[in-house]
Amino acid sequence: MRAFIQRVSHANVVVEGNTIGSIGQGILILLGITHTDTEKDIDFLVKKITQLRIFTDEAGKMNLSVQDVKGELLIISQFTLYADYAKGNRPSYMRSAPPAVAIPLYEQAIAAFRAAFSGKVATGEFGADMKVSLLNDGPVTIMLDSETVK
Repeated sequence: MRAFIQRVSHANVVVEGNTIGSIGQGILILLGITHTDTEKDIDFLVKKITQLRIFTDEAGKMNLSVQDVKGELLIISQFTLYADYAKGNRPSYMRSAPPAVAIPLYEQAIAAFRAAFSGKVATGEFGADMKVSLLNDGPVTIMLDSETVK
């Protein structure tokens, strides 16, 4: 499971002209799911993302977590995080889990974030054509891959 996270001042997601999720200060999480992901991958990402110290303290050092700053989370499904671009110019998405596998894991991830995190957790819509807007704060952008800890 891969998560591309961005520290944001605010972010929102729009589907068919309607805002379906929005947050203020917090973390935008683009979540990619592959065939071999399990609940263990979800647990790793939830713990890491909610505890990652990427917000600045009063001394200007990145020393606070999203929980410490009472931030919010916006979770967006993102199958393109598993793009294979090695051959040609058109990426392959064969490493991305198909919807039958990805949807239940995506929903489990949302539930796990909501259970572990005291702040607001907003989401996109799996498989929808989404328009995501954000103001990246810093900028701080980090790629997490649960495969690196297996």
